[in-house]
Amino acid sequence: MDLLSKSDEEIYEIARPFWENLVKSSNLKDYGGFTRDFSTQMLFGANEVELGKQWANNKIITNLKETYEPFGTLRRGNHITVLIKQTNKEISGEFLGRLVLGLEGEEVKVFGATIY
Repeated sequence: MDLLSKSDEEIYEIARPFWENLVKSSNLKDYGGFTRDFSTQMLFGANEVELGKQWANNKIITNLKETYEPFGTLRRGNHITVLIKQTNKEISGEFLGRLVLGLEGEEVKVFGATIY
């Protein structure tokens, strides 16, 4: 698959199930579900204890609304960053979601995911 040559709309469709899983798993504080689609490189930095601490102390990442809006992509090297407008059930305003996708072998994997 040539991920980098896809249109933004095609990338949004590829990113949708990844982002929805991250939102659902983060709200549930489900480590296994949350890391399910991570690249090998990303798994090394996704320590279960550290993620648990983040979930315990951060209302932003555990009260995400299921609705969101992708609004752009950035292509750099072998990765595509999808920019996402995300809202929260308890905290008003909009947050910036960032989902970095790339290929590991022939499979699309998550190489980065954050919310600001």
